[in-house]
Amino acid sequence: MSELLLIDDDQELCELLGSWLTQEGFAVRACHDGLSARQALAEHAPAAVVLDVMLPDGSGLELLKQLRSEHAELPVLMLSARGEPLDRILGLELGADDYLAKPCDPRELTARLRAVLRRSHPTATTTQLEIGDLAFSPVRGVVSIDGRDMSLTLSESRILEALLRQPGEPLDKQELAQIALGRKLTLYDRSLDMHVSNLRKKIGPHADGRARIVALRSRGYYYCL
Repeated sequence: MSELLLIDDDQELCELLGSWLTQEGFAVRACHDGLSARQALAEHAPAAVVLDVMLPDGSGLELLKQLRSEHAELPVLMLSARGEPLDRILGLELGADDYLAKPCDPRELTARLRAVLRRSHPTATTTQLEIGDLAFSPVRGVVSIDGRDMSLTLSESRILEALLRQPGEPLDKQELAQIALGRKLTLYDRSLDMHVSNLRKKIGPHADGRARIVALRSRGYYYCL
């Protein structure tokens, strides 16, 4: 049974979603502010977190930033009534794995959570991948360049692994989204692009200045050798 931490100041919504998710086989713990959420995370790391952007004692985005510094690969799904494009972009830039605007269909939330949890378990065939000065461990979610280690989020890890397994060969955006997000992209959905952008910033270019990850307009991405 997967344990979820639901962080939202709307207690009625927490009860509703908690009841639904429990029926779907999840063990749910709810926190209604940032302080209690931090305490819960310090006591025990859940399998995934559902986090609201607006909290009574601070920003959910600030909590997400802290989460990423302490639990780089912990799956995080942002949930917010605001649903503004800027909120989505900020959440994804700070490392959220996915984003849903409230009110959301509990069935879609369940599907997104199951997808992100499936992606959080590497397959038995996963090994360290090395190309040039870059070495990547999918199991640890850590990429090393010239001996400098960097932790990646779950989505970033999935993207990099997929690109490294077929270097120089373009991966279609929808195919990469299925691997990284566990779902297809919707119209105007830039989630994948934001994750790739974050990944590019972390790993930087090749020593000669060439981009490691190259975008093919309207098609997809590939890892440049």
